[in-house]
Amino acid sequence: MEIRKKFNKPRLLIIGCGDVGMRLLPLVRDHYRVFALTSQRERFAELRAAGAVPLLADLDQRSSLGRLAGLAHTVVHLAPPAAEGEKDLRTRNVTAILPDRAKIVYVSTTGVYGDLGGALADETQTVAPHNARARRRVDAERVLRAWARRAAGRLSILRVPGIYANDRLPIKRLQQGTPALREADDVYTNHIHADDLALIVAAALLRAQPCRIYHAVDDSDMKMGDYFDAVADTHGLPRPPRLPRAELAQAVSPTLLSFMSESRRLSNGRIKRELGVRLRYPTVAFFLSESRL
Repeated sequence: MEIRKKFNKPRLLIIGCGDVGMRLLPLVRDHYRVFALTSQRERFAELRAAGAVPLLADLDQRSSLGRLAGLAHTVVHLAPPAAEGEKDLRTRNVTAILPDRAKIVYVSTTGVYGDLGGALADETQTVAPHNARARRRVDAERVLRAWARRAAGRLSILRVPGIYANDRLPIKRLQQGTPALREADDVYTNHIHADDLALIVAAALLRAQPCRIYHAVDDSDMKMGDYFDAVADTHGLPRPPRLPRAELAQAVSPTLLSFMSESRRLSNGRIKRELGVRLRYPTVAFFLSESRL
């Protein structure tokens, strides 16, 4: 009887089952027969232990995905684009295996908005990506929207900011003394705890409206330097030195500088109203205060 119940469950395919995918599995495995796509065979035991059926494939090789065509009518797409180029070829390969009328939750990035000068924005804000990394995400969103129109699919897009957790804090950066921007030049940044992101994905599977965008962000309203200071204080580390933007540009990598060049605050009312999400960690400050206990 238990075996029959297991195989009668609807199928869910998780593409890119890394940290967030592993946090998602306990939330969905009782409701779906879960398949987890990975490019690393050595992860099979870990995925099986977490309740998923592991599948080996390479998103950069469309031919490796052929046998997955039509496998599941519910899909969570967590895989990032490749590190180079203006297009997300991986998502193009994913759409080739999606069945008509499938439901897909795509985890994108808030970086698609570029720099908003610290303004508060909702999901109607026009995208304006400032770097190739964000342009690849915009491309992925457009490819998936085109698929949804063509195949009558139910697409939900979660735009996600910086993800944090106990093991995803900037501890190494603080230990190395990497500088931050001085207050006058600092940028607003957005955050979400990895557990809350998994919760939002699970809620989107159940309640998201089709072709809808959601900001998967918490209630924090803080600048980047203040975030680093708060983490440093909690963990007994020195606060990072603060530099003017011109000096900081000479001290950090171009990639890090790009994150420090975009300032925005994003509203999260839609995930609360439409998805019914109650955040476990509503702010970074709340999380850090619990870490002290």
